[in-house]
Amino acid sequence: MKVGYVRISTKEQNTARQDLLMQELGVERVFTDKISGKNQERPELHRMMDFVREGDSLTVERISRFARNTRDLLELTAALEEKKVQFISRKENIDTSTAAGKFMLAVFCALAELERDNILERQAEGIAIAKAEGRMTGRPKKAVDTFEGVYLDVKEGRLSASAGAKQLGISRSTWYRKVREYEDDPFVDL
Repeated sequence: MKVGYVRISTKEQNTARQDLLMQELGVERVFTDKISGKNQERPELHRMMDFVREGDSLTVERISRFARNTRDLLELTAALEEKKVQFISRKENIDTSTAAGKFMLAVFCALAELERDNILERQAEGIAIAKAEGRMTGRPKKAVDTFEGVYLDVKEGRLSASAGAKQLGISRSTWYRKVREYEDDPFVDL
């Protein structure tokens, strides 16, 4: 059976291009996730992996729609290989039913991971330079002189968290962040 897997990362995206490809290729069953690839909980991917069986082929538009990183791709394709399911990625022209396809898969995985690591490294270097030049200082922390007293009032039930945040003039999300910071290190300067 020809099986397809389609994934989009955001609500603003749509699956039309990938769906059209699956239709053109005569894919009989398509599993679609509308969730970031970073998320390990991709329910349709798991359903698809349970569904495929020996002799099936799995087609994806491109590797990045299927796997989060090299390890993820290698684990997924190993599971497919164990089930004797062929893996096809159209964009990269990879077909694991051939030795050349298996080799290309490994090469593409390594190159994709290398590029991702390079991007992160350049990003970190850029941030470090911007901070050194004083261009990127971040949002200034709001000083809260009476935090500890309000924190104790909330912990002892004399105030609600919302009332405590309001008393300090901060948002609830800032309140909870400061509580986490304080509980991790009560000597931190809030």
